[in-house]
Amino acid sequence: MKWRSAGLLIALLCMSAVVAPAARAAAAAPSGVYYEIFVRSWYDSNGDGIGDLNGVTAKLDYLQRLGVSGIWLMPINPSPSYHGYDVTNYFAINPQYGTMADFERLVRAAHQRGIKVILDLVANHTSNRAPWFIAAQDPHGKYHDWYTWATPETDLKQISATGSYAWHALPDGQSYLGVFTAEMPDLNYDDPAVRKEMIEVGKFWLKKGVDGFRLDAAQHLYLNFDTDWGSQVVLKKNLDWWREFHRGIDAVNPHAWLVGEVWQPRFTELAPWMGALDATFDFPLAARLIESAKTETDRDLGATLQRTDDAYRAAGHGRFDDAPLLSNHDTERVMSQLDGNMDHMRVAAAMLLTLPGHPFVYYGEELGMRGQKPDPHLREPMRWYRTGKGPGEPTWEGWSAGDGPDVSVEAEDKNPASLLNWYRMLIGWRRAIPELRDGVVRNWRDDNRQVAAWELRDAHGDVLVLHNLSGKPQTLALPAKRFHMLLEHSRADTTIAGDRLQLPPYGSAILQ
Repeated sequence: MKWRSAGLLIALLCMSAVVAPAARAAAAAPSGVYYEIFVRSWYDSNGDGIGDLNGVTAKLDYLQRLGVSGIWLMPINPSPSYHGYDVTNYFAINPQYGTMADFERLVRAAHQRGIKVILDLVANHTSNRAPWFIAAQDPHGKYHDWYTWATPETDLKQISATGSYAWHALPDGQSYLGVFTAEMPDLNYDDPAVRKEMIEVGKFWLKKGVDGFRLDAAQHLYLNFDTDWGSQVVLKKNLDWWREFHRGIDAVNPHAWLVGEVWQPRFTELAPWMGALDATFDFPLAARLIESAKTETDRDLGATLQRTDDAYRAAGHGRFDDAPLLSNHDTERVMSQLDGNMDHMRVAAAMLLTLPGHPFVYYGEELGMRGQKPDPHLREPMRWYRTGKGPGEPTWEGWSAGDGPDVSVEAEDKNPASLLNWYRMLIGWRRAIPELRDGVVRNWRDDNRQVAAWELRDAHGDVLVLHNLSGKPQTLALPAKRFHMLLEHSRADTTIAGDRLQLPPYGSAILQ
């Protein structure tokens, strides 16, 4: 990891700024930030080397101090794989993670701390070891139509929407659809029984107290083949199903929140999902945020945010939200994407956490953990201790990235200049300033391409968000009679003199 001298200076100068927002935030509103947890890698409560649900409960105070409003648990259902994205029983808990009683205890403890819980719902496919799929192999059985089977006219060499072969053969000669792998046969959502059962799955977990779902592969329930990309018929079928699902679970909890994994390159292709779902992960924005931080050049962020916000609001008809992020369990960790540059990491985090909606933070991101493919290296254990060893540290997988002892909760917790405390500071801003959570985005910029800026407006007023992407001080002319009160700033040497703002290297400021 590159601790450049400028980055260290910034960290030291921000020490005084870290404390004040946290104090203000103590009695403030929720931050709206969600935190993604791979339970296997989080905290091991029983010493078997695998993180578990009781381990999540044990570390809720850490999450509360970080300031998050919710957690997303990657799949916790029984599964033959380490990652859990091939479910064998949607109504049960993976025994490696604990019991249903452990889960219910976790939900109660989270809610007592004002932290919501959403679960990963793997609705597109099951495991090939699931009882449903085993029974479905009988052509005359009840579950046969729950999956999609090839006919004599089917082209068994078809390429799936994920780039692999779509059809997979059984020893008896039958072939079934599996968009991702042979181990993950796709459910058939043209069968009413499947739709009814998956709504029952949603209701079951809502009755256990969960607050919503992260919907894995949300677009692939009907987007099956490479030739389906861009099809409006396929899009409509997907959206119709998710509206049906939303109506079904709303009967249990009308406030249940659905955020979908929809991989599309442009926000215009995400906009139609608003209303059917409450949010989608904003992968196009993630790429733009990281590129802006890495190149120290604004990639038209303010204008992009305004266009995205306008499109989502128009499509959502009042039921929409953005879910920005920097990385997750499927992507290279953001610190690796930024080549270990701490200055760029701080700026990327500052941009993410000053966006409206529900930003998502991947576990360990707040420590600066690195990780590159293959997938298990993206999902390595949370770094609790300097030595990498201690009570609760999962051992199911080692660390591949070469992070040193400074990248750990133990090292960063009480260091005011750490990245962990940088995240605490920024999340504190969100709790204290409602416009950061709920504001309508409007572009704002001058000709300085080394500063990213946008306005956020809500019923409380307007704020101006500014980020110096560069290692040099930037002076900006402020609009006449607007934005002259400095609400928050990341560097102590941020100043306003008349209509001029002095923004130090890699510094951020919120003006009212």
